[in-house]
Amino acid sequence: MLSYRHSYHAGNFADLLKHLTLIYLLEYLNKKDKPYCYLDTHAGAGFYDLKSTHASKTAEAEEGIWRLNDQQLKHPLLVQYRELISQLNTTPTTRYYPGSPKIASLLLRSTDRLLLNELHSKDHESLKAVMQNDRRCKLFQEDAFTLLKASVPLKERRGLILMDPSYEKKEDYAQVIKALEAAHKRFATGIYAIWYPVISRQDTERWINQLAQKLPNILRIEHCPLPDTSGFGMSGSGMLVINPPYTLQDDFKPLLSELEELLRQGTPGKTKIQQLT
Repeated sequence: MLSYRHSYHAGNFADLLKHLTLIYLLEYLNKKDKPYCYLDTHAGAGFYDLKSTHASKTAEAEEGIWRLNDQQLKHPLLVQYRELISQLNTTPTTRYYPGSPKIASLLLRSTDRLLLNELHSKDHESLKAVMQNDRRCKLFQEDAFTLLKASVPLKERRGLILMDPSYEKKEDYAQVIKALEAAHKRFATGIYAIWYPVISRQDTERWINQLAQKLPNILRIEHCPLPDTSGFGMSGSGMLVINPPYTLQDDFKPLLSELEELLRQGTPGKTKIQQLT
Protein backbone atom coordinates (compact mmCIF):
# COMPACT_ATOMS: atom_id res chain seq x y z
CA MET A 1 0.00 0.00 0.00
CA LEU A 2 1.22 3.49 -0.87
CA SER A 3 1.87 5.30 2.43
CA TYR A 4 4.74 7.75 1.94
CA ARG A 5 3.83 11.42 2.43
CA HIS A 6 6.49 14.05 1.78
CA SER A 7 4.60 16.48 4.01
CA TYR A 8 6.41 14.88 6.98
CA HIS A 9 9.81 15.75 5.47
CA ALA A 10 9.28 18.99 3.54
CA GLY A 11 12.05 21.54 3.86
CA ASN A 12 14.58 19.13 5.35
CA PHE A 13 18.28 19.06 4.46
CA ALA A 14 17.63 16.61 1.63
CA ASP A 15 15.10 18.99 0.05
CA LEU A 16 17.71 21.73 -0.01
CA LEU A 17 20.15 19.69 -2.06
CA LYS A 18 17.44 18.39 -4.38
CA HIS A 19 15.87 21.79 -5.02
CA LEU A 20 19.16 23.64 -5.43
CA THR A 21 20.11 21.08 -8.08
CA LEU A 22 16.69 21.43 -9.70
CA ILE A 23 16.94 25.23 -9.90
CA TYR A 24 20.42 25.03 -11.43
CA LEU A 25 19.32 22.55 -14.11
CA LEU A 26 16.19 24.51 -15.03
CA GLU A 27 18.12 27.76 -15.30
CA TYR A 28 20.63 25.98 -17.52
CA LEU A 29 17.82 24.92 -19.87
CA ASN A 30 16.43 28.46 -19.77
CA LYS A 31 19.60 29.80 -21.38
CA LYS A 32 18.36 28.68 -24.79
CA ASP A 33 15.17 30.03 -26.36
CA LYS A 34 14.07 26.60 -27.55
CA PRO A 35 11.18 25.17 -25.47
CA TYR A 36 11.70 22.19 -23.18
CA CYS A 37 9.68 19.86 -20.97
CA TYR A 38 10.00 19.15 -17.24
CA LEU A 39 8.84 15.68 -16.15
CA ASP A 40 8.45 15.00 -12.41
CA THR A 41 7.80 11.29 -11.81
CA HIS A 42 7.16 11.56 -8.05
CA ALA A 43 5.74 15.07 -7.77
CA GLY A 44 4.21 14.97 -4.28
CA ALA A 45 1.65 17.53 -3.11
CA GLY A 46 3.49 20.46 -4.69
CA PHE A 47 3.26 22.85 -1.75
CA TYR A 48 3.70 22.38 2.02
CA ASP A 49 2.80 24.13 5.26
CA LEU A 50 5.77 23.71 7.60
CA LYS A 51 3.48 24.45 10.56
CA SER A 52 1.12 21.59 9.68
CA THR A 53 0.59 18.55 11.90
CA HIS A 54 2.67 16.38 9.59
CA ALA A 55 5.65 18.76 9.39
CA SER A 56 5.51 19.62 13.10
CA LYS A 57 5.61 15.94 14.04
CA THR A 58 9.08 15.45 12.55
CA ALA A 59 10.30 19.09 12.69
CA GLU A 60 12.80 18.31 9.93
CA ALA A 61 12.66 21.87 8.59
CA GLU A 62 14.57 22.94 11.71
CA GLU A 63 17.67 21.19 10.33
CA GLY A 64 16.91 22.30 6.79
CA ILE A 65 15.31 25.41 5.34
CA TRP A 66 14.97 27.17 8.71
CA ARG A 67 18.76 27.05 9.09
CA LEU A 68 18.91 29.63 6.28
CA ASN A 69 16.87 32.20 8.22
CA ASP A 70 18.86 35.37 8.99
CA GLN A 71 22.02 33.94 7.41
CA GLN A 72 24.32 35.94 5.14
CA LEU A 73 24.31 33.69 2.10
CA LYS A 74 27.22 33.86 -0.34
CA HIS A 75 26.61 31.51 -3.25
CA PRO A 76 24.32 33.05 -5.91
CA LEU A 77 22.28 29.86 -6.15
CA LEU A 78 21.56 29.87 -2.42
CA VAL A 79 20.54 33.53 -2.65
CA GLN A 80 18.21 32.77 -5.57
CA TYR A 81 16.75 29.76 -3.75
CA ARG A 82 15.90 31.77 -0.63
CA GLU A 83 14.46 34.64 -2.69
CA LEU A 84 12.24 32.20 -4.57
CA ILE A 85 10.88 30.78 -1.33
CA SER A 86 10.44 34.28 0.13
CA GLN A 87 8.04 35.09 -2.72
CA LEU A 88 5.65 32.50 -1.27
CA ASN A 89 5.80 33.75 2.32
CA THR A 90 4.69 36.95 4.03
CA THR A 91 6.98 36.65 7.06
CA PRO A 92 10.79 36.30 7.32
CA THR A 93 10.43 32.81 8.80
CA THR A 94 9.52 30.32 6.10
CA ARG A 95 6.14 28.73 6.71
CA TYR A 96 5.17 27.68 3.19
CA TYR A 97 7.62 25.55 1.28
CA PRO A 98 7.36 24.75 -2.44
CA GLY A 99 7.82 21.23 -3.69
CA SER A 100 9.58 20.50 -6.96
CA PRO A 101 6.47 21.13 -9.14
CA LYS A 102 5.92 24.58 -7.67
CA ILE A 103 9.59 25.51 -8.02
CA ALA A 104 9.54 24.39 -11.64
CA SER A 105 6.35 26.35 -12.35
CA LEU A 106 8.06 29.53 -11.12
CA LEU A 107 11.08 29.03 -13.39
CA LEU A 108 9.66 27.56 -16.59
CA ARG A 109 8.69 29.95 -19.38
CA SER A 110 5.34 30.24 -21.13
CA THR A 111 6.56 28.06 -24.01
CA ASP A 112 7.71 25.18 -21.79
CA ARG A 113 5.69 22.23 -20.46
CA LEU A 114 5.32 20.46 -17.11
CA LEU A 115 4.34 16.79 -16.80
CA LEU A 116 3.65 16.00 -13.14
CA ASN A 117 2.88 12.56 -11.76
CA GLU A 118 1.75 11.66 -8.24
CA LEU A 119 0.18 8.30 -7.40
CA HIS A 120 -0.95 8.98 -3.80
CA SER A 121 -4.60 10.04 -3.99
CA LYS A 122 -4.52 12.78 -1.33
CA ASP A 123 -1.26 14.27 -2.57
CA HIS A 124 -2.53 14.09 -6.14
CA GLU A 125 -5.58 16.16 -5.16
CA SER A 126 -3.35 18.68 -3.41
CA LEU A 127 -1.10 18.87 -6.46
CA LYS A 128 -4.12 19.44 -8.68
CA ALA A 129 -5.19 22.37 -6.49
CA VAL A 130 -1.70 23.90 -6.52
CA MET A 131 -1.33 23.65 -10.30
CA GLN A 132 -4.93 24.15 -11.41
CA ASN A 133 -4.37 27.53 -13.07
CA ASP A 134 -1.21 26.56 -14.94
CA ARG A 135 -2.03 25.82 -18.57
CA ARG A 136 1.51 24.54 -19.21
CA CYS A 137 0.90 21.66 -16.85
CA LYS A 138 -0.50 18.15 -17.34
CA LEU A 139 -1.11 15.90 -14.33
CA PHE A 140 -0.95 12.12 -14.05
CA GLN A 141 -1.78 9.61 -11.33
CA GLU A 142 0.11 6.55 -12.49
CA ASP A 143 2.97 4.24 -11.58
CA ALA A 144 6.02 6.46 -11.95
CA PHE A 145 8.26 3.96 -13.68
CA THR A 146 5.60 2.99 -16.22
CA LEU A 147 4.85 6.65 -16.93
CA LEU A 148 8.51 7.46 -17.54
CA LYS A 149 8.80 4.80 -20.21
CA ALA A 150 5.61 6.00 -21.90
CA SER A 151 6.59 9.69 -21.82
CA VAL A 152 9.97 9.60 -23.54
CA PRO A 153 11.24 10.75 -25.90
CA LEU A 154 9.83 14.17 -25.09
CA LYS A 155 8.46 15.89 -28.18
CA GLU A 156 10.59 18.99 -27.57
CA ARG A 157 13.77 16.87 -27.65
CA ARG A 158 14.95 19.00 -24.72
CA GLY A 159 14.01 18.22 -21.18
CA LEU A 160 14.66 17.46 -17.54
CA ILE A 161 13.35 14.36 -15.80
CA LEU A 162 13.34 14.44 -11.99
CA MET A 163 12.99 11.13 -10.15
CA ASP A 164 12.41 11.33 -6.41
CA PRO A 165 11.12 7.96 -5.16
CA SER A 166 10.52 7.38 -1.46
CA TYR A 167 12.61 4.17 -1.57
CA GLU A 168 10.25 2.79 1.10
CA LYS A 169 10.24 -0.45 -0.86
CA LYS A 170 13.68 -1.99 -1.41
CA GLU A 171 12.72 -2.94 -4.94
CA ASP A 172 12.54 0.79 -5.79
CA TYR A 173 16.32 0.84 -6.15
CA ALA A 174 16.28 -1.83 -8.83
CA GLN A 175 13.23 -0.22 -10.44
CA VAL A 176 15.06 3.09 -10.76
CA ILE A 177 17.96 1.49 -12.61
CA LYS A 178 15.65 -0.49 -14.89
CA ALA A 179 13.45 2.52 -15.68
CA LEU A 180 16.40 4.82 -16.34
CA GLU A 181 18.11 2.31 -18.60
CA ALA A 182 14.93 1.95 -20.70
CA ALA A 183 14.27 5.71 -20.78
CA HIS A 184 17.85 6.54 -21.73
CA LYS A 185 17.67 4.23 -24.73
CA ARG A 186 14.66 6.19 -26.00
CA PHE A 187 15.82 9.66 -24.93
CA ALA A 188 19.60 9.67 -24.58
CA THR A 189 20.03 13.45 -24.73
CA GLY A 190 17.71 14.34 -21.86
CA ILE A 191 18.93 15.48 -18.44
CA TYR A 192 17.95 13.05 -15.68
CA ALA A 193 18.20 14.03 -12.01
CA ILE A 194 17.73 11.22 -9.49
CA TRP A 195 17.50 11.83 -5.75
CA TYR A 196 18.67 9.13 -3.34
CA PRO A 197 18.93 8.77 0.46
CA VAL A 198 22.07 7.69 2.30
CA ILE A 199 20.98 5.18 4.92
CA SER A 200 23.37 2.25 4.71
CA ARG A 201 26.66 3.40 3.18
CA GLN A 202 27.48 -0.06 1.88
CA ASP A 203 24.10 -0.43 0.17
CA THR A 204 24.29 3.10 -1.27
CA GLU A 205 27.70 2.50 -2.84
CA ARG A 206 26.64 -0.86 -4.24
CA TRP A 207 23.52 0.64 -5.86
CA ILE A 208 25.37 3.61 -7.36
CA ASN A 209 28.02 1.31 -8.79
CA GLN A 210 25.31 -0.82 -10.39
CA LEU A 211 23.71 2.25 -11.94
CA ALA A 212 27.03 3.59 -13.19
CA GLN A 213 27.68 0.31 -15.00
CA LYS A 214 24.41 0.71 -16.92
CA LEU A 215 24.41 4.41 -17.80
CA PRO A 216 27.03 6.91 -19.02
CA ASN A 217 27.94 10.46 -18.05
CA ILE A 218 26.70 10.64 -14.45
CA LEU A 219 27.67 13.34 -11.96
CA ARG A 220 27.24 12.42 -8.30
CA ILE A 221 26.45 15.18 -5.80
CA GLU A 222 26.14 14.22 -2.14
CA HIS A 223 25.74 15.95 1.20
CA CYS A 224 25.69 14.10 4.53
CA PRO A 225 25.31 16.35 7.59
CA LEU A 226 25.36 13.28 9.87
CA PRO A 227 27.92 10.45 10.20
CA ASP A 228 27.32 7.22 8.32
CA THR A 229 25.16 4.77 10.27
CA SER A 230 24.47 1.07 10.08
CA GLY A 231 21.15 1.63 8.35
CA PHE A 232 18.96 3.28 11.00
CA GLY A 233 17.85 6.67 9.70
CA MET A 234 19.02 8.90 6.87
CA SER A 235 22.45 10.45 7.39
CA GLY A 236 22.44 12.33 4.10
CA SER A 237 21.25 12.38 0.52
CA GLY A 238 22.49 12.84 -2.99
CA MET A 239 21.65 13.63 -6.57
CA LEU A 240 22.76 11.67 -9.62
CA VAL A 241 22.64 13.83 -12.75
CA ILE A 242 22.83 12.10 -16.10
CA ASN A 243 24.03 14.40 -18.90
CA PRO A 244 24.92 17.21 -16.48
CA PRO A 245 25.79 20.71 -17.69
CA TYR A 246 29.55 20.97 -18.04
CA THR A 247 29.56 23.84 -15.51
CA LEU A 248 27.69 21.97 -12.78
CA GLN A 249 30.62 20.31 -11.05
CA ASP A 250 32.71 23.47 -10.68
CA ASP A 251 29.76 25.64 -9.69
CA PHE A 252 28.60 23.20 -7.00
CA LYS A 253 31.94 22.77 -5.23
CA PRO A 254 31.71 26.10 -3.34
CA LEU A 255 27.94 25.63 -2.95
CA LEU A 256 28.39 22.29 -1.17
CA SER A 257 31.04 23.79 1.10
CA GLU A 258 28.71 26.61 2.15
CA LEU A 259 25.74 24.27 2.48
CA GLU A 260 27.71 21.97 4.77
CA GLU A 261 28.57 24.89 7.06
CA LEU A 262 24.97 26.11 7.15
CA LEU A 263 23.48 22.70 7.91
CA ARG A 264 26.19 21.30 10.15
CA GLN A 265 24.86 19.23 13.06
CA GLY A 266 27.71 19.10 15.55
CA THR A 267 30.72 17.50 13.89
CA PRO A 268 31.53 18.50 10.29
CA GLY A 269 29.51 16.69 7.67
CA LYS A 270 30.68 15.24 4.37
CA THR A 271 30.17 16.39 0.81
CA LYS A 272 31.06 14.69 -2.44
CA ILE A 273 30.94 15.66 -6.08
CA GLN A 274 32.41 13.34 -8.68
CA GLN A 275 32.02 12.15 -12.23
CA LEU A 276 31.19 8.46 -12.24
CA THR A 277 32.92 6.12 -14.64
